[in-house]
Amino acid sequence: MRSFHVREPGSPENMTIDELPDLVPASDEVVIDVDTAGVGFVDTLVVSGRYQNIPPVPFAPGMEFSGTVRAAGEGVTGTSVGDRVAAYVLNGAFAEQAIAKVGEFYPVPDDVPLDQAALLCGAYLTAYFALVERGQFKRGETVLVGGAGGAVGLAALQIARAMGATKVLGTFRTDADRQAILEAGADAAIDLSGADLKEAVRSQVLEATNGQGADVVLDPIGGEFLTAALRATAWCGRLVVIGFAAGDIPTVKVNYLLLKNIGIVGLDLSQYRRRAPDRLKAAQAELFDLWRQGLLKPRIARSFSFEAIPEALNFVAAGKTGGRASVAIGRRPE
Repeated sequence: MRSFHVREPGSPENMTIDELPDLVPASDEVVIDVDTAGVGFVDTLVVSGRYQNIPPVPFAPGMEFSGTVRAAGEGVTGTSVGDRVAAYVLNGAFAEQAIAKVGEFYPVPDDVPLDQAALLCGAYLTAYFALVERGQFKRGETVLVGGAGGAVGLAALQIARAMGATKVLGTFRTDADRQAILEAGADAAIDLSGADLKEAVRSQVLEATNGQGADVVLDPIGGEFLTAALRATAWCGRLVVIGFAAGDIPTVKVNYLLLKNIGIVGLDLSQYRRRAPDRLKAAQAELFDLWRQGLLKPRIARSFSFEAIPEALNFVAAGKTGGRASVAIGRRPE
């Protein structure tokens, strides 16, 4: 089987394609013939060496994928060879075969296409847990999604709309992201391209919410956006820190939290895989059910071939996707 490998963190073009023996599962593992892999911003950080968790080199990058179980190790129950699954792993998805541990893969219903299942996994799970588990979203509330044109952002917009948000707002910097955000169901697109970010976010969000602000804010951006978003958060609102795509880790003046009774919480989904895998499995089943109802639809901006994975990583790193980058590994790209 073929697999991309990072031998030294850096440019995606430095990765190599290696011919390897077929994978063999250890205890509590399955080997999956990969059909489709999703490419997210985190993958670009891993390949470049800028992510907090970098596997020892050489390693195959890639975190979210779908496919068919090829082999199951000792201790694996409820899963058989030939089963269709989606998986969210720490690394290994950019290959023709990948390994997932128990708790990292989920059954895909027969009526959900594998190319959709791959994109309904990692990013949608992250968005779901940020909104529901950490943000404590309730039907009828207003949601503001930072970085809404990215993988997690687009997923969050759709989930908030599907779960009964009164208003869903998404931020953007490019025309492609603005279009994608509105197509995903946002009531308003919040422009971050102005010079005064704090005032721009506050004024646009308050205008869109009749002066109330956002009850739940999802922040994968960090930097100056977090401070700006706090000014647009409603009384007793909650802000969920998902990541720092802007590169800067912000600090917070906590007196502002006191004055508006605001809560700030964080999300690291990988810890749920270790500590509460059953909750992930239940959430994934709910996401597939919402897809069946037509309430969720991953927006594929571009589909790449296996050999073009470096190009896909550069496409995502440029931040102008207007949707998801998908890699057809077990089939030809559409």
